[in-house]
Amino acid sequence: MRVLLEYQPPFDWPALLGFLSARAIVGLERVVEGVYSRSIDLHGVHGTFSIQPAASDALELTLDFPDAGAVPEIVARVRRMFDLDAELSTIHRHLAVDPLMARLIAERPGLRVPGAWDGLELAIRAVLGQQITVVAAIRLAGKLVARYGTPLNSALPGVTHVFPQARVLADADLATLGMPKSRGRTLSGVAQALLDDPRLFEPGREGGIARLLALHGIGDWTAQYIALRQLREMDGFPNGDVGLINAMAALEGGPVTAKQLLLRAEGWRPYRGYAAQVLWTSLSRVD
Repeated sequence: MRVLLEYQPPFDWPALLGFLSARAIVGLERVVEGVYSRSIDLHGVHGTFSIQPAASDALELTLDFPDAGAVPEIVARVRRMFDLDAELSTIHRHLAVDPLMARLIAERPGLRVPGAWDGLELAIRAVLGQQITVVAAIRLAGKLVARYGTPLNSALPGVTHVFPQARVLADADLATLGMPKSRGRTLSGVAQALLDDPRLFEPGREGGIARLLALHGIGDWTAQYIALRQLREMDGFPNGDVGLINAMAALEGGPVTAKQLLLRAEGWRPYRGYAAQVLWTSLSRVD
């Protein structure tokens, strides 16, 4: 099945695709010739989708899923994942009061905040990424999917598994994948928390960040990252993020502390998440 997903331009597809490509988990996702593909699990039913730009102001979603009745929910989740309903003109007008933001937005006017297909998957990614590089975190995620994920018979080469279920991860000794035992316990604890509260990662639910911070091993950076990409909190801002600090230092031409960045970000409210995406993207073009 093919579905056209319209959006209000501009849309910087290469930037969003590059972000997802750098974080693609082997067996779960692939990016080939400008097309993003992945496996999906919706209420225990498995399938895949691929997405790419269409002729004009739309993305083309190719869906392989056995339950036709699930299409509206899948489309809604994909729209959220690719930030297709963002009112960029309003966001940019606010951010552009800061001259640095104005310059960066003018250079890349279609930047959106990549979301996630699934809350547990995004939370696991965030915890794995604590204090290690993106490459190392994705390598661990690949091991996790290969060992605990559900095998999938897919027509998409390289898409071989569906992300592990919460009940599987809650009972697993994830430290055996090659991470500190404390982090393995955090991962299992997050999975158990989802079993206890199936709405834990529901976008738009009041008090989402506070619930995340109450979990063992989830600090402010992790909670804010999950809030931005899964809960879709537009003001989510992973303060202390090394990438954000490095980007700001390179752009400003001098050292920047986490505290200084947080103070600067006050002027970006209530869209600090979009400012963060602008800064992360700038890392690929600053000298």
